[in-house]
Amino acid sequence: MRSLVLPRVRTLALLLLAATGLLLAGAGPVSAHAALTGSDPQQGAVVDKAPTQVSLTFSEKVALSDDSLRVLDPKGKRIDRGDPANLSGTTYAVKLHSGLPDGTYTVTYQVVSEDSHPVAGAYTFSIGAPSQTTVSVSGQTAGGGIVGALYGFGRYVSYAGFIVMVGGAAFVLACWQRGAGVRALQRLVVSGWLALTAATLGLLLLRGSYTSTGKVGDIFDLELLGQVLQTKTGAALVSRLLLLAAAALFIAVLFGAYDKREDEEKRDLTFGLAIGGTVVAAGLAASWAMSEHASTGLQAGIAMPVDVLHLLAVAGWLGGLSALLVALYWAPSDTPVEASAVRRFSRVAFGSVLTLIATGIYQAWRQLGSWSAFTGTRYGQLLLVKIGLVALLVGIAWISRRWTARLAEIVVARPGKAKEAGEAKEAVDGENKAIGGGKKAEVEGEKEHAAARTTTSASATTSASAGGKKGGAPKGGASKDGGSKGVGSQRAAQLARQQAAIDTARQKQQRDADPNRFGLRRTVLAEAGVAVVLLAVTTMLTSTEPGRTEEEARAATSASSAEASSAGALTLDMSFDTGGEDGQGVVRIDLDPARVGGNEMHVYVQRPNGRAFDIPEVKVAFTLESQDIGPLPVVPDHISTGHWSASGVQIPMAGEWKIAVTVRTSDIDQATVSKNAQIG
Repeated sequence: MRSLVLPRVRTLALLLLAATGLLLAGAGPVSAHAALTGSDPQQGAVVDKAPTQVSLTFSEKVALSDDSLRVLDPKGKRIDRGDPANLSGTTYAVKLHSGLPDGTYTVTYQVVSEDSHPVAGAYTFSIGAPSQTTVSVSGQTAGGGIVGALYGFGRYVSYAGFIVMVGGAAFVLACWQRGAGVRALQRLVVSGWLALTAATLGLLLLRGSYTSTGKVGDIFDLELLGQVLQTKTGAALVSRLLLLAAAALFIAVLFGAYDKREDEEKRDLTFGLAIGGTVVAAGLAASWAMSEHASTGLQAGIAMPVDVLHLLAVAGWLGGLSALLVALYWAPSDTPVEASAVRRFSRVAFGSVLTLIATGIYQAWRQLGSWSAFTGTRYGQLLLVKIGLVALLVGIAWISRRWTARLAEIVVARPGKAKEAGEAKEAVDGENKAIGGGKKAEVEGEKEHAAARTTTSASATTSASAGGKKGGAPKGGASKDGGSKGVGSQRAAQLARQQAAIDTARQKQQRDADPNRFGLRRTVLAEAGVAVVLLAVTTMLTSTEPGRTEEEARAATSASSAEASSAGALTLDMSFDTGGEDGQGVVRIDLDPARVGGNEMHVYVQRPNGRAFDIPEVKVAFTLESQDIGPLPVVPDHISTGHWSASGVQIPMAGEWKIAVTVRTSDIDQATVSKNAQIG
């Protein structure tokens, strides 16, 4: 049976890892949690006089380094001076050199948001009039590349290690204390500790490169490591390592001295381990809560303890589930997991699910803020996937509870039979002892009779043969009898071991043949599979910009566009989808002053997450259908990444013009979108 089950477990594990890899591979660069909500000069603005500084406003506080804000001239030369400074609140600025000539300038920024995630981006503004620029900002992404992938994998492993270690230890302590002596469970919990420790060390080394250069060669840069240790995230990772040292002591006691104690001492030790384990587990969970989403934004003082409860509930449910799976498949035959232990875990899992629902609702409200964010933001879409997976997991868990109830009914329904079987076994053992005792008495009698004959023979021989060897025959006989007795005892021990192995195999076969236990094992395995995918989605969710922040950034951008429109300029946003890979985005048209005659036109193409999107071609056409004028084609010049511009765009007469934009994202994928607007 075991030979049939193990390949299935391995196959399912490989499929789950593949699904997890696809989810993580599809995540792309980490989305920023602090969004750029304003700038001075604004994106695409054309100013008459050179500014003395450039200021950026974010949706939350950010951490700056010497090179966080840079301003480049059309040739790519830096024209900023001094270190960036915090003007007020969430606004940061850098000074510029005086006497700047006309042309298009590029502003790049790379900062770390308050919830520990890197933020990068770029935009352009012009002095006097737009010009060509040699600056390419297509690589302005944060948390991407090999370092970003390694960092994301490390986060996944750290979450998995925490869940397995805490949940497995809680399962042993609260549900199945006999499991403290089961080697498979010991290996599971220790593996969780090792995974969390290794992942934490890896994240500490990767952090510096992850938030700055993104280069593999900077992973072991001691200067960057020193900078990381002075940040909130670095302090959280170091605290996690210290708590893992205490966790190692807890695991050593749980799987060492605990199993060897008497019942009275074990009760006292259980209480102490429960208190100490809870404190260590809560501290480990707090190392995430105090440095990520919960530590910033709305109601941070409430959100952090709620996040700790959420993580502990996840560990109690999914970690306990992994421990139950190991116990059902790999626990030895003489220590099978009892139905009562499964029932206790079922109650723990039910309480964990209720805690997850309550804390999850609060977190969803805090991170989304509106129903539209569920479908209109990437965070909301991932959250919907997570909710679906949790619902599926709860459904499978309900089936597992049914199997558990059937196991309990069988145990309750058969106490009489068990008692009869025990009495029968005692009777058989007594009979065997009686038979063995009789045989032993016969053997002892025969031995005494043989000894008497030997003594008589030896006396006669001694009398007849003077000077002969005394005691030769008896000694030789005794040696022969002793050798036979030794061989017999070894043979008996060997037969006893063989019989014990046969009994163990028979017990395991009977246990595996139980349809209720087999059904429980299958459903628990399915739960574990869904849990692996759920953990991958959760890891992606923690690395995605919250829906509330994304919508606030959009609102701020719309407000600036409305402000520009009220000043005489026209701004139109149009979503497009060319149908190909990476074919979705938003195109923005700025027409200034939107009057009859010559106009300045800027075209901005962005990805759905708001980042600049460089595409091969953009074309614009103006049509006044009421007067049968047009289409009037305009081919703007490419200025920088995601930015095109055209000057002297002639509008011959006032009216409601149809503005059509054709975007091409590849050699074969293109789309045309349009909107009507009053010009003049």
